[in-house]
Amino acid sequence: MKKINILLFVTVIILLSSCKTNDWANKARYKEQNEMLKKSQQKENRIVFMGNSITEGWSNHHPEFFEGKPYINRGISGQTTDQMLERFQEDVIDLNPVAVVILAGTNDIAENRGPISLEDITKNISKMIDKAQKNNIKVVLCSVIPAYDYPWRKGLHPNEKIPKLNAMLKELAEKRAVFYLDYFSAMAKEDNALIDDYGYDGVHPNKAGYEVMEPLVEDAIKTVLKN
Repeated sequence: MKKINILLFVTVIILLSSCKTNDWANKARYKEQNEMLKKSQQKENRIVFMGNSITEGWSNHHPEFFEGKPYINRGISGQTTDQMLERFQEDVIDLNPVAVVILAGTNDIAENRGPISLEDITKNISKMIDKAQKNNIKVVLCSVIPAYDYPWRKGLHPNEKIPKLNAMLKELAEKRAVFYLDYFSAMAKEDNALIDDYGYDGVHPNKAGYEVMEPLVEDAIKTVLKN
């Protein structure tokens, strides 16, 4: 319960901070790190992980995954797809990566910034793919990971909506010729909830959950870099 409360507190602080500075997409979050990366001479095979708290938390629960690799974590807790789309230039394209891993959509279903249709979530993600492909950046489009309910906003039936969104994302990936990475099937119980051992609040992965995700995403990255 304490971990959940801390996560909710951090999310609220981040959202309030963004509102106060009119930086609704929190572009300033990684500004200094991005400037340092743009000056760096080590740019070969740079991979950006774009996402929300599930991506951001990766570096906290299993930082070893990112160590010694050209992986750049650009997750921001609480973010929806419209916020990620808004900061996609600064946090992805300007870093000149060879590929981007997009994991997004669960906070839209949670209505963190108000109600939004699955179609509009998909459109936002499609626009991110547009931006990446126009800049010759390969895309790994991830399924949303399972959740039966959201502890901070109960009763929205993500166990029903996430599979529907994932089907739409898979279809989008096929149309846009990008790699679709199915985390959901590897992490879901029969009721579409996150497997208990893979998370700590029914939504966010723990170290064991990330260890399930890691070989899947590394295989996906290898595949897209070969093509």
